[in-house]
Amino acid sequence: MHYRIFETWRLTAAILIMLWHFMRFAPPGTEDISAFLYRLMPLMEMFFMISGFLIMERYGDVLLTEPGSFRRYLIRRIARFYPLYLVTLAFFVAIAFAVDLGLVHSDSPERYAWSALPANILLMHAWGLTDLLTFNYVSWSMSAEWFCYLLLPVIVLAFRFGGKRGLAAVALVSIVALEAATAAGVIPFESWLRADTWGAYRAFADFALGALVAMAVRDSRWRLRSHVPGWTLFAISIVAMATLQPAYVVVALLGAAMYLAALAERSEPENSNYLRFLHPVGKVSLGIYLIHPVIESLFIALLWKKLLEPLGFVDFYVYWFFPALLVIAVSILSDRYFERPMAKVINNLAGGGTTARVAETSPARVV
Repeated sequence: MHYRIFETWRLTAAILIMLWHFMRFAPPGTEDISAFLYRLMPLMEMFFMISGFLIMERYGDVLLTEPGSFRRYLIRRIARFYPLYLVTLAFFVAIAFAVDLGLVHSDSPERYAWSALPANILLMHAWGLTDLLTFNYVSWSMSAEWFCYLLLPVIVLAFRFGGKRGLAAVALVSIVALEAATAAGVIPFESWLRADTWGAYRAFADFALGALVAMAVRDSRWRLRSHVPGWTLFAISIVAMATLQPAYVVVALLGAAMYLAALAERSEPENSNYLRFLHPVGKVSLGIYLIHPVIESLFIALLWKKLLEPLGFVDFYVYWFFPALLVIAVSILSDRYFERPMAKVINNLAGGGTTARVAETSPARVV
């Protein structure tokens, strides 16, 4: 299945997150816009839920069924995102050297703490091992994804032995544990749904919920042909975020929207062709997410703040289209000329399987 609606939702979320981060450099008087975009951050839960949905649909029936299947699955996953992740990390490591040498100034030098580098390299920096977001600050979500990938056997076995009730139990136990850890101060956030340096555990709960939705869709006999219900609930979830409704309400709305959207696409796949024009950009939402802090550092924190803003000949909201479009262009080029070729090399060398290219390049599989 190619879930064009999921692809569009993730693209929308990636762009909104990018624009919110760019807003940090906006002139005074625009704080309300930034605050509004921040209210939409629960879209991160949707990222993890869609990831759980797609991974469970792809691997739920084949994982652990033969020797080496889990290893091949992990190789395919790491081949999919780690090369780009490592390149963006290397960029911020270079900035850390420049900060140490006094070549550039940073308002937050703790972001470049060398003590956090091993956790970043090992994709463990969202496991509660660091106090702050470091280096490529958005990459905590990739650490969280990696945690979920490693624990996929827990979800798969829960389904094989307990069906959808088993998946619901995993999600419920995870949420209860998160609430208890937050209340006890172990997770140092007001809500676990806002955790980032502890984001692995938050992501796992969302991942399990997404897996539950995937199996509910697969087992459903309801042939829903209209996309309207799914889009409507998605819009309602956005309104719920914007009006600061309880987080659990937002997550429930997102889960229900995913269920209805997936049912509609499964019943009538060709009905989503109206979204086909977005595919060249939609399939690189991961690149947009990981690359935009690099472009932000060069073209906003440096070029805009140090040169263009003091000159005052261009408005910020005119200029910011340039770095935004540049992020999209670089992401498309990276996907075509770097990420896919590197994934093929890694799979061939490490034994990810001859079918890895098909599985990893399908737009519905991009995580």
